[in-house]
Amino acid sequence: MTAPAPPDPSRPLKVLQVIPTLDRSGAEKQMTLLALGLPRDRFAVEVAVLTRSGPLEADLKAGGIPVHHFHKRHKFDPLALARLTRLLQRARYDIVQTWLFAANCYGRVAAHLAKTPVVIATEMAADHWKTPRELAIDRRLAAWTHAIVGNSQAVVDFYRDQGIDPSKLVRIDSGIGPLEPPPIDPAAIRASFGWEPSAFVAVFVGRLAPQKAVGDLVKAADLLQHGHPRLKTLIVGDGPDRDALLRQAAAFQLLGQPFNPDSNPQAAPPQPGVLRFTGHRDDAIALIAASDVLVLPSLYEGLPNVVLEAMALGKPVIVTRVPGNAELVEHLRTGLVVPPRDVTELARALRTLMADPDLAARLGRAGREHVRRAYRLDAMLDQFAHLYLRLLNLI
Repeated sequence: MTAPAPPDPSRPLKVLQVIPTLDRSGAEKQMTLLALGLPRDRFAVEVAVLTRSGPLEADLKAGGIPVHHFHKRHKFDPLALARLTRLLQRARYDIVQTWLFAANCYGRVAAHLAKTPVVIATEMAADHWKTPRELAIDRRLAAWTHAIVGNSQAVVDFYRDQGIDPSKLVRIDSGIGPLEPPPIDPAAIRASFGWEPSAFVAVFVGRLAPQKAVGDLVKAADLLQHGHPRLKTLIVGDGPDRDALLRQAAAFQLLGQPFNPDSNPQAAPPQPGVLRFTGHRDDAIALIAASDVLVLPSLYEGLPNVVLEAMALGKPVIVTRVPGNAELVEHLRTGLVVPPRDVTELARALRTLMADPDLAARLGRAGREHVRRAYRLDAMLDQFAHLYLRLLNLI
């Protein structure tokens, strides 16, 4: 690609971040941290939301970041593409940065049509779900892209192996700022689910989708429910696998039964169940802080934001040995790592932490120190700022 002419150095650089939604998910959180954290005297950042808004819009607006909406309705929506292209032509941004597949497609096409000087695509996972057609689209759009950022070495390696020009691939690890535990009452949170204060709570937070293999956690809970009744499991989030997971948990008799006093006022209330689905929760951080361990049984990852958050809170984590997770968590030093799809080993890891609170505390402390040292938000901000300036030939 032709190198862009350097912009006027006397004004802040205009940067547009393009993303499908503003849900509280990993990519959206990282984009919001970047938009709010870049120095305002050097960068004027705006955000374009391709499909729908979400709770992070309030954070952006509170920080003075303009947010544009494009209301994409279909997988291919030419009207949304036209509206985005017109914004780029009118506002004349120096940099367009896109996040996740839909925005990477729409944003890069619009930036190409608008002749935006610098275009950056951001990939947040080793996307094994992509079909040959979608990977071919990635390769085609790479020709219109100055840099493709992966948030871990696993992501960079994945896209290199898919035929993306290695000279365009840049690794910038996700970052996280200081994260203090929110004010919580762990006993009250347990009581809200019908559990005793001494319950050992394992929590999953994320999208209920095939990538996350949440069914393996449900199976592990089933293996342990009779021999280790103190174990309780929270599954926080929503997604296409929710109904199937509910059926699976019900078949294992993990959910308990709701109490209806009108049917038999003399009957004792049934047990509340050892596993609860909460759906989406804006207070997911509080649920992590109130739990004893975070579990992420994924089949593939990039650099999972929820694991960063749990480790920053000093919580022990159990993750699967897949690229991305393996970069973040070292077995028996900063967490426990188990083979993917190995329910027996996952159950054994849960049992180990239940039986050894000193080990759990040590892993939590080591994980927090590792995240604070290796995944600092200011380092991520500096690396993106340096990338912007380099691509604009300002350094």
